[in-house]
Amino acid sequence: MNSTTTQFVPSRRMGLYEPVHQMSMWGDFRNTLLDSSPPPELMLEVNANLDNQSEDTTSHGTFAASHRNDQEASKPDDKVLRRLAQNREAARKSRLRKKAYVQQLENSKLRLIQLEQELNRVRQQQGLCVGGGIDTSQLAYTGNSNPGISAFELEYGHWVEEQNRQISDLKNALHSDMGDTELQIFVDGGMQHYFELFSMKVMAARADVFYIMSGMWKTSAERFFLWIGGFRPSELVKVKIKTCQVLSPHLDALSEQQRLDIVNLTQSCQQAEDALSQGMEKLQFILAQAIADGLLREGNYLPQIGAAMNKLDDLVRFVVQADHLRQETLQQLSRILTTRQAARGLLALGEYLQRLRALSSCWSSRPREQA
Repeated sequence: MNSTTTQFVPSRRMGLYEPVHQMSMWGDFRNTLLDSSPPPELMLEVNANLDNQSEDTTSHGTFAASHRNDQEASKPDDKVLRRLAQNREAARKSRLRKKAYVQQLENSKLRLIQLEQELNRVRQQQGLCVGGGIDTSQLAYTGNSNPGISAFELEYGHWVEEQNRQISDLKNALHSDMGDTELQIFVDGGMQHYFELFSMKVMAARADVFYIMSGMWKTSAERFFLWIGGFRPSELVKVKIKTCQVLSPHLDALSEQQRLDIVNLTQSCQQAEDALSQGMEKLQFILAQAIADGLLREGNYLPQIGAAMNKLDDLVRFVVQADHLRQETLQQLSRILTTRQAARGLLALGEYLQRLRALSSCWSSRPREQA
């Protein structure tokens, strides 16, 4: 009996596989193949040829497979190298873009500082005198080309504006029914504001110590009372014991212990000021001697300038020590006085500085007599 097999062929109608049946002619085909088989000699020759082709094919296939494996093995290395090279190039371009961006920010910052200085100079030329307050345009903006000084001038202008706001807030707080706990917050803020100025001056002194020492960042009336780049601490303490009638109405009565503590603080401040003043005089003598060393008619004076340059670090240290003395004086006073007394003292000091600036503003804007 003829056997049937099932085969799956594609259906053109539905695109799926479906079964069809057909008769197998395997038995007849096998008999025909046996009857028509070639002679044994031809079979031996054919088998030998097939064996040789099989070996050639096997060896060729082995060689081809080995060659493909080598190529495939080398391909990942090439990809890794290309990827590494691409990453290095991308990183290099990223660094260049970042450098250009930072440079652009620096240029924009300097340009902003210059615009701010030009605006303040325009205001200063208007000669406005603000009665009872301060005209910040009268601050001594110099348009210095030193980036450190230019940044300091801009920051100091903002510092003065913030101080004016703090003075107004402190005045309102003292006139209200605010308790000492809330008032202490204003006192701490005012003290911290002065400390920030001292930190700013350290950086500016390192950029140009002569600028800080000359007081070019202050108004002309403030420069009249300048001592090593700022106010004299002992004068501030004397204000607290009512030797200055300008600020005395702002202070409450001091106890005997408070007066004794302030007298001791005054003596300590004066001793420290005397030591710093003597050191400054000695440093000025050393600087003058270093610059004048040798024949003044010589064309080459670079050695003298170099010797004087080495002494300027000492001048910066004097400015830092003077500001440190000012900061210590403020801190000691805040410990001696009560919260309300300290608040009145800060308000008095701030208004006193405001009046000095207003004096400079009015003096510079006064009518000039025609020649």
